[in-house]
Amino acid sequence: MTETKVFRLPDLGEGLTEAELVNWLVAVGDEIRVDQPIAEVETAKSVVEVPSPYAGTVAELHGEPGQTLDVGKPLISVTLLVELSEPNVPVVELVETPVETKAAETAAAEAYRAEEKAGSGNVLIGYGTPGGTATVRRTRPRRASAVSIGSISGAPTGDPVETPRSEMKDQSAKLTTSPDDLLLQSTRVPGKLGAVISPLVRRMAKEHGVDLGHLHGSGESGLIMRRDVEAAITKPAEVEPAQTEPPPLAEPVETEPADSHVSTSSTSRGLDARTGLGITSRTPVRGVRRAVAANMSRSRTEIPEATVWVDVDATALVELRASLKKSDPHNTPGLLAFIARFVTAGLNKYPALNTRFVSGDDASGGESQEIVEFDGVNLGFAAQTDRGLVVPSIRNAGKLSAKQLDTEIKRLTARARDGKATPTELGSGTFTLNNYGVFGVDGSAAIINYPEVAILGIGRIIDKPWVADGELAVRKVTELTLTFDHRVCDGGTAAGFLRFVAGAIEAPTSLLADL
Repeated sequence: MTETKVFRLPDLGEGLTEAELVNWLVAVGDEIRVDQPIAEVETAKSVVEVPSPYAGTVAELHGEPGQTLDVGKPLISVTLLVELSEPNVPVVELVETPVETKAAETAAAEAYRAEEKAGSGNVLIGYGTPGGTATVRRTRPRRASAVSIGSISGAPTGDPVETPRSEMKDQSAKLTTSPDDLLLQSTRVPGKLGAVISPLVRRMAKEHGVDLGHLHGSGESGLIMRRDVEAAITKPAEVEPAQTEPPPLAEPVETEPADSHVSTSSTSRGLDARTGLGITSRTPVRGVRRAVAANMSRSRTEIPEATVWVDVDATALVELRASLKKSDPHNTPGLLAFIARFVTAGLNKYPALNTRFVSGDDASGGESQEIVEFDGVNLGFAAQTDRGLVVPSIRNAGKLSAKQLDTEIKRLTARARDGKATPTELGSGTFTLNNYGVFGVDGSAAIINYPEVAILGIGRIIDKPWVADGELAVRKVTELTLTFDHRVCDGGTAAGFLRFVAGAIEAPTSLLADL
């Protein structure tokens, strides 16, 4: 007997509640196995592959490339085989008792949880599922109801299911015959657990003690959204989520056509009301670009930043690398790796720049603030990709030599440009190094990568007139720019760190004994 499973977009973690469908890796009719990648999706962090928890035949693809899908929405339907001889697994259950409203709501509440637990296990984006096999077995019988349902989460979508011709006809007519319809019907009962499909929303409510049974959802058909839980957390007396402004990146959005990235249709053309100029295109801000925009805006809004800079004679460093490359042309670190080594040594001496500033509410209802210091340095570095600017980070960079740092910089840069960097690799930095000299510029008042407290920028290295030993000479000169959060330290600390790094560049051999 065949059975169709609907796999929903899983919880992506890292506070992400949606993803853009980039590309399908399978087609309708394809035979797939457990943990086989079925689609590429782009989150606010990176592009990742989604593995299938089921083995079988692809029955339906729910979405087109370019669409934005919310967590918990159907992604793919897979037709699989169920063993007829399996004990205690009734395919059709008929109960001669009236349908209770509570039973329908409970069944709907179990629907999404059943999808998460079915197949080979909980799907973790980018990591597959543990211990998957090609055979799908049920571990418990389905919940009894007054209408025969092959499986709340497993009946073929859209296919009718047999119903008993008895006095329960009126009650059975009230229930739908597909898992998606059944879940939707349950969400039409505001204030019930079945009106939640996102595991992220459930977890948030549990952590903050929000009773979902008394919450009215603002989503379609009463679906409880993340903004509803946040409204209950911040303003428990208000139950209208429409009065609460949702945070960036958390608002579920309507899916858009695949060609909506750059639209030049007649609907997008016309005259701009402010300038009177014609509009040639409209490009939705989403994915990595949307995350960058939100992060930069938050940094400028919340961090009182200050900037210091200094010109540095990098001749000695350039000459040192040139001599090392002659003796070992294939294993000589790049200049960025050397500077990264100096930065980690500087942060060890000036740890205030390797911290995080945290604000919150204290027990008395006032505001509490603290500076969190870390045991180690996760050094982030800005990398330009086709999807926008990302900041992969080298974990425990303070324990690595210049050669090891160079290896990690090359590895993470390649992963970021291929869109394969994980959320952990892109979101765990404690300090950022930004080499904007590769773009041919000398300096920049960079924006701090929130929630970090400082960023060091490096300009291009060029020949400039320089006074050395009392004489005018042509030297290799670069500009270092440090932007820092003035709440965590004063100018003296920032200047001390900047001069330390500058001094290491001017006399590099003292810190490179570990080569």
